[in-house]
Amino acid sequence: MIGDDGVVLPQYGHRSLAEVLPALMYALGEPWPVPDLAVEPVRAAALLLVDGLGSDLLRDHAADAPFLASLPDAGPLTVGFPSSTSISIASIGTGLPPGAHGMVGISFRSGDGELLDSLRWTSHGAGEAVDLRESLPPEQVQPEPTVLERAADAGIEVTVVSQRAFRGSGLTRAALRGGRFRAAHAIGDLAAEVITAVRGPGRRLCYGYHADLDALGHVHGPGSLAWRLQLAQVDRLVERIAAHLPTDAVLAVTGDHGMVGVDRIHDADTDEALRHGVLLLGGDPRSRHVYARPGASADVLAAWRSVLGDDAWVVPGSQAVADGWFGPVSPAMRGRIGDVVVAARGNAAVIRSEAEPLISRLPGQHGSLSAAEQQVPLLLARATG
Repeated sequence: MIGDDGVVLPQYGHRSLAEVLPALMYALGEPWPVPDLAVEPVRAAALLLVDGLGSDLLRDHAADAPFLASLPDAGPLTVGFPSSTSISIASIGTGLPPGAHGMVGISFRSGDGELLDSLRWTSHGAGEAVDLRESLPPEQVQPEPTVLERAADAGIEVTVVSQRAFRGSGLTRAALRGGRFRAAHAIGDLAAEVITAVRGPGRRLCYGYHADLDALGHVHGPGSLAWRLQLAQVDRLVERIAAHLPTDAVLAVTGDHGMVGVDRIHDADTDEALRHGVLLLGGDPRSRHVYARPGASADVLAAWRSVLGDDAWVVPGSQAVADGWFGPVSPAMRGRIGDVVVAARGNAAVIRSEAEPLISRLPGQHGSLSAAEQQVPLLLARATG
């Protein structure tokens, strides 16, 4: 649903990423109905998550991805807020909205009062990053059972195919635990592992992940020549997997967010007005959690609204919760949401040049509530051979 002000509110419980794996579970015969996302019964199902594959981008560049453009689209789906990778993967993996699984930002305030980088599972800030997997065990930060665990408990053979570096990572443990992990080095063995995972006997569920489209969108900008050539590679990847699917299997393809180019920059590390009264600053350039010092919440809200103006929706955390940005929020997760929550508008970004020097320089960003960032396809492929 797109509001009059351009806000795309996530459709949790109906047409969001959290409903994708439950819909595939239902297709596999498990009593997990998702009435708005019907998938025909199958013996085996694979979900390929293409990082950065937004509906707007795919539509605008359909000529570069003719096979993807030809597939039936059960979307668009909304990804949830913030529209960034770790949040979306947790929603996919748990079947829950961010307010329930607790992964509410690329970085957010953890139980001990410091910022957790939820992508790398390290401390977040200008200093040297510290691995937090022991002090903040992923299974405690995200304690809800995953869909993959529930599938394995139901006797379904579960496989996770992703980059070798993600084996045992904090995010994998938090959101994707429950499946056998198979490392992929390139497109070839990513395709081979997904195909192998669904071709074995019995009921099977596979999750596969492709990262490079998002990486090139960040570095070169969404829609750039490099991005378009990578999209063509993704198109070929999906076509080859589909060609080797068993006749009783389905391949679902979706994204974890879209992306926009940014050219209006506010630097929260150098602007004194944005720093005043702020204890911690989490999130990413298109979505920020602002944690205020005691008694400073109102002043911080006023300052951020004044500085950002029409470049962002700036609301109290309580309003973001009440308006459903995060879905239903469990009491245990409420403290992770900022006193002030910021969602960038247009082509604006709130960078941190000192704490986040790399991402602050990138022309492609995501995380907010625009249609370009929120809406992703759900493409369904059957055997083509």
